[in-house]
Amino acid sequence: MTTPVMPTRYTLPLVEVRVTELDLACLPEVGAMFDRLLSLRPAQVLLDLSDCRHLDAAAIGLLLDLHRRLARVDAVLTVRNPNPRVRRILHIARLDQVLSIVTDPGRATRTAPAQGVGRTPA
Repeated sequence: MTTPVMPTRYTLPLVEVRVTELDLACLPEVGAMFDRLLSLRPAQVLLDLSDCRHLDAAAIGLLLDLHRRLARVDAVLTVRNPNPRVRRILHIARLDQVLSIVTDPGRATRTAPAQGVGRTPA
């Protein structure tokens, strides 16, 4: 049996990041951290928002930018364990239709991006 080989465009299969604050006040720090993270060329970024209590418009823009930058190189951004308030903000901004949002077992079920026009998430 052969071991799967990771494409050379990636240097890491997965990078997990836990963010506790994601708003305009911390945007320069978090943005710089994401820039360093992307320089590692991961195949997937798992962004744990379990300790993040609020997102603002600047944070939504940053998440979309991170998603776009990863998508350009066929990498994936996954959001893990947003609390109900953050999940609602993601839903209102329709990021739940763009990003993959997962929760650990026992918290809720996985929400994947909607496929196709007019489809509403379950």
